[in-house]
Amino acid sequence: MIAIPATTVANLRDLGSTPLSGGRTVRTGLVFRAGQLDRMDAVADPAVAALGLRTVLDLRTAAERADHPDRVPAGTRLLIADALADKMSATGAPAAAQLKHILADPVVAEEHLGGGRAQALFADTYRSLVSSGSARAAYRTLLTELAADDAGPLLFHCTAGKDRTGWGATVILALLGADEATVEREYLSVNPAVRQAFAPLIEGFVTQGGDPEIALAIIGVVPEYLAAALDEVATAYGSMENYVREGLGVPDEAVARLRERLIA
Repeated sequence: MIAIPATTVANLRDLGSTPLSGGRTVRTGLVFRAGQLDRMDAVADPAVAALGLRTVLDLRTAAERADHPDRVPAGTRLLIADALADKMSATGAPAAAQLKHILADPVVAEEHLGGGRAQALFADTYRSLVSSGSARAAYRTLLTELAADDAGPLLFHCTAGKDRTGWGATVILALLGADEATVEREYLSVNPAVRQAFAPLIEGFVTQGGDPEIALAIIGVVPEYLAAALDEVATAYGSMENYVREGLGVPDEAVARLRERLIA
């Protein structure tokens, strides 16, 4: 996994170079992950221009997209795949989709997320990323786009680039043959960039009397969140390959093409 020091995109990373079984690696320059792209500027930012993006997949909710619309390079396809649409319909916006709103009011944060509720809510959201219809459609789109015959460099993202995006990266790397330790290491590796991006909000939240544990629970990622999603996969499908085949509806032929294309 390569962190890319772009100036107009937060938490931009290339899944390339991630180690896989048999001494192989993920091919570089083909699949990227990031936070929101409302400041992306391929003209002013050489690192972004060098990606040569053909497709951007936005995993955010309609409200997030309205507040911070994506800016993508000219000629790049922008696809919408709202992973939390069903969760929004059932329970309202989950914490993963309203980080900035929550950190703006310590009283609201304590009321809804204090006493360990933040961790429980995020674990529940991660389970929904496996089981809900909207999430399964979103990650099916991600995998089928990566496996398409005419696929070019693709970037997928959410707001912070850690939860919805983190699960997408987990699925891709697991399919390609990364072991559990590698998958978890990649999942956790975004913490420094995410915390840096949200540092002013965290500082303001704590200064106003907010609980630092709440801030860290919703801004960072922890192994327990990933474990909740992996447990949902194991319980509902038995394995990641069955989840992709039966849950996402991605045919084995597409998975084979994805592997051929992305494994170096």
